[in-house]
Amino acid sequence: MLNDNPSQVEFAESLIESLTRKIVCIKVGGNALTDVVVKEQIVYQIAELIKLNVKPVLVHGGGIEIKNLLNDIGVKSEFIGGHRKTDAVSIKFIEMALSGGVNKELVSLLTKAGIKSVGLSGKDAQMVIAEKRVHKETINGEEITADLGFVGDVIETDTSLLNTLMDSGIVPVISPISAGSNGETFNVNADMFAGHLAGALNAEKFVALTNIDGLLENLKNPASLIHHLTMDEAKGLFGTVINGGMIPKIEACFTALDQGVKSAHIINGTKKGTLLRILLSDEPIGTTITP
Repeated sequence: MLNDNPSQVEFAESLIESLTRKIVCIKVGGNALTDVVVKEQIVYQIAELIKLNVKPVLVHGGGIEIKNLLNDIGVKSEFIGGHRKTDAVSIKFIEMALSGGVNKELVSLLTKAGIKSVGLSGKDAQMVIAEKRVHKETINGEEITADLGFVGDVIETDTSLLNTLMDSGIVPVISPISAGSNGETFNVNADMFAGHLAGALNAEKFVALTNIDGLLENLKNPASLIHHLTMDEAKGLFGTVINGGMIPKIEACFTALDQGVKSAHIINGTKKGTLLRILLSDEPIGTTITP
């Protein structure tokens, strides 16, 4: 990653110093978890961050795993505004796929790499309290309200358990399944869940790993990648450049930044070394959003 250029080495060292003993909240998208080699590369990079005394917190989705499991039981997924509509039957299988499947697989990979980790969900120690999400969007000038079922929004966070684990050198691995105030189960969008946690943890950086290079000005042109923009600039792109599944990713970045996170990044986690490069170099990788 570094060469013999003294100025580049000095720059990298300053970046490392800025992250020492700081929290980096990393959200791994389900689409970046479909290949064993990719998962092992992500785990390797987390191990390298730990060696540099960085405190990683790993939040994961599991869209592919959920889709496959729901297909197996004959339930077709429907998305509204980038959020999966979830009924009373689906939520049980979604929790199974996320908290029982993806979560424990990541813990096993971290264990294999010699990293102590604990698999959790938003339910544990009342880490996240959620409420039913009321989805609203404007279509052709008319505001439409959609019922997403057992899809939740974060209303409260308690990071005391996470801080205790990190102080003990343990990496938290967290599924976004959360409980409501009455104990009901909600599927919280993993991006939004991670953005809230990043803010509540006073994380230095929030990084969303996915299977695309970042925010594209033109979806058909990979060269149109937007490398950097401010929150105000991003707000003007909703409905045009920012749509579909990118909406909750950008909104998660806003949530983290609004709570004091220094920068938010959307990068392609399927490409080797991108997590370390976005944190420890000045390479133009993915999309960076700043306040």
